[in-house]
Amino acid sequence: MRVVATAGHVDHGKSSLVLALTGTDPDRFAEEKRRGLTIDLGFAHATLPSGEEVAFVDVPGHIRFLRNMLAGVGAVDACVFVVAATEGWKPQSEEHLRILELLGIRHGIVALTKVDAAGEELAELAAMDVADHVAGTFLEHAAVVPVAAPLGLGLDDLRAALDRLVAATPPASDRGRARLWVDRVFAAKGSGTVVTGTLTGGELTLGQQLVVGPAARPVRLRGIQSHGAGAERIGPGHRVALNLAGVEHTEVERGHAVVEPGRWRPTTRFDASLSVLASLDHEVSRRGAHAVHLGSGEFPCKVRVLGADALAPGTEGLVRVHLRSAVPLLPGDRFILRESGRSETIGGGEVLDIAPVLAASKARPDRRVERVVAERGWVETDELELLTGERLRPTIGRWVTAPGVVDGLAVAIEDRVANAGPVGLDVAALDDRERAVLATLTTVTVDAGRARPAAAHDPFADHPFLLALERGGFEPPPPPGDLDRAVVRELIRRGHAWERDSIVFPTSAIDAAARVAARLLGAKPSGITMAELRDGLGVSRKYAVPIATELDARGITRRRDDLRIPGPRLP
Repeated sequence: MRVVATAGHVDHGKSSLVLALTGTDPDRFAEEKRRGLTIDLGFAHATLPSGEEVAFVDVPGHIRFLRNMLAGVGAVDACVFVVAATEGWKPQSEEHLRILELLGIRHGIVALTKVDAAGEELAELAAMDVADHVAGTFLEHAAVVPVAAPLGLGLDDLRAALDRLVAATPPASDRGRARLWVDRVFAAKGSGTVVTGTLTGGELTLGQQLVVGPAARPVRLRGIQSHGAGAERIGPGHRVALNLAGVEHTEVERGHAVVEPGRWRPTTRFDASLSVLASLDHEVSRRGAHAVHLGSGEFPCKVRVLGADALAPGTEGLVRVHLRSAVPLLPGDRFILRESGRSETIGGGEVLDIAPVLAASKARPDRRVERVVAERGWVETDELELLTGERLRPTIGRWVTAPGVVDGLAVAIEDRVANAGPVGLDVAALDDRERAVLATLTTVTVDAGRARPAAAHDPFADHPFLLALERGGFEPPPPPGDLDRAVVRELIRRGHAWERDSIVFPTSAIDAAARVAARLLGAKPSGITMAELRDGLGVSRKYAVPIATELDARGITRRRDDLRIPGPRLP
């Protein structure tokens, strides 16, 4: 399936040509039929002689309806460029051709219409005129097919040319990220909200959960149709109608996008390249009321030229575009820029960065993923895919990093560990990135949430406070006022000390107390009182009570009423 747009000046026979090829009149409205003038987008499809299907988007040719034309060509694969032999090349012929080029269309054919009314000589002149105007464009070597649609003249040749066009046009790519720009919305009786558009980027499945519009309204895909036939799933490159449950048709409009939740990062600001039309009679700067055409939508915007004050006609440059509402974009998306006040097409270009982080004065965007990473330093792989459409293997953990960033952070962490003192660096104080780097360091060991140099000896084995505790025995001194509480916790964690009732004892004290209890209970197996244990330890009740409680906790003694009796771990 290929989606082909008609293009060309008003009244050159685009709609009549689509009708002759498909049997469907693309002019849907009574006013269009009454005036004989295409006002809005029309849609039709046909099966070519090869069996391939082609969908047509018929766009208005009148200058007053250029907005509608732009809404129709944002997601097409190729074009049928229509020029009437009776009139030759006209202003809208030129503007339509430039728009198609700016949008990146690279495949097309030329239909030279009304050759019956023009006569052979005038038709030949018109063909030469067309050749002059398309020279140097993507249509330079395109087939030029003379036709007279109402008489059926040349239609077989045109169908054959369309077959060749379809064969030469690459199919729509499937990047696993479906997006449909809505070009029509209506309420179908008994079904609810229906939107139509050209599906790009990925596949949709019946029952799938989606979101629509800048408000990201959640919807469920209740029905899929393509060319009047229902489907349970549909791939990119098809004209489709989607029946959406969960949203009113009045809440959706042309220019909204239907996408998968969590697969896009909508943006209100992007950096892009801009090719300015040579026919413009003024420079492009931030002045003026601008609108950018993306997909099927027209979005008011502000434009700032990057690296210069303005862009001259016929030149290319970089711009930053600010939108009023968020739209789901990816680098590589094409756009048209117009000046609303002058009602003129300025140029067009390619989206390069959907979430610029540098100030406009420093930004020099391009499509390279490496630039996106370099400007951020660290990017999660999921985030990078949303920003660029590319999924890279992480450099470390879940991040892709710029060259040298991990090495620099590793050095910084080693310095922090070395300067943390004997307690070590609290790993909880590190962020996720720092912890990921810490896990790779062979020069650092982590024990009980503390990071220390791997080659360091136990700095607590001969700590001055521990030595003071050892000297104090059953009556240890309190911690000095300037001693970090973390040191006390680390002494206890390492087994050098223990604590009861806010008194810190050396480990040797419990061993010695156990021997005292064993001696006393050997002489009195029926049990000893607290007073007897206190006297045996030779300390006051202040120290005897926490020691007795610790003996009970360790199973060395057991408390029975007011006595301590032997426990299972009594020496």
